[in-house]
Amino acid sequence: MLFDTHVHVNAEQFNEDLEDVIERAKEAGVDNMVVVGFDRPTIIRAMELIETYDFMYAAVGWHPVDAIDMTEDDLQWIEELSIHPKVVAIGEMGLDYHWDKSPKDVQMEVFRKQIRLAKKVGLPIIIHNREATADIVNILKEEEASRVGGIMHCFSGSAETALECINMNFYISLGGPVTFKNAKKPKEVAAAVPLDRLLIETDCPYLAPHPYRGKRNEPSYVKLVAEQIAEIKQLTIEEVSQATTENAKKLFGIN
Repeated sequence: MLFDTHVHVNAEQFNEDLEDVIERAKEAGVDNMVVVGFDRPTIIRAMELIETYDFMYAAVGWHPVDAIDMTEDDLQWIEELSIHPKVVAIGEMGLDYHWDKSPKDVQMEVFRKQIRLAKKVGLPIIIHNREATADIVNILKEEEASRVGGIMHCFSGSAETALECINMNFYISLGGPVTFKNAKKPKEVAAAVPLDRLLIETDCPYLAPHPYRGKRNEPSYVKLVAEQIAEIKQLTIEEVSQATTENAKKLFGIN
């Protein structure tokens, strides 16, 4: 019983063998996954997938790296898609200061617009953060994002920041990096965050866990993330799997 809360099986890396990838996920015990669309092509594909597979749900939003490309029509389209019963979140959204395609002020404006949209339609948000923690936290506070809450996706910050985000009604989601041998911060976060605020994800095809680091990631590997968290928290894999699945279903409103 595993819930991968962040997959990009809508990416071209899965064009050739998606059925095999899904079969391996099922064999690993992955019962649900959220397919995240972050621009026009990936959103369209995510919507196709949730119509095809009953265990897939979608998040629709605009990635900060591509913020400069988002139009008001795109925002309106995301709002229209949000009424679909299997669209469970808005995102991924946020700030990414690693790449310089979109200026910071544009990223911030697009981020704020999507938070406001999520509050309007009553859906949680999925946060992408790369080298922008202070600005992310400030904007979430200023926009009262706690009203909808959401996920700090593939969280890479400190345990202190994680607890600050939990106080703003966010869940902390951990992925492949928590399994890396020298990844001190994610392991500290896994230890510090209460089980009822933790989620697991792969972010596939990116950030594959050990021992697949550097290779294409896929949903079946989320079990390795759950196993690592169980080891850190001195729990069973079943306890971590059940808790993180219940957390995801609660957040996304899935019965």
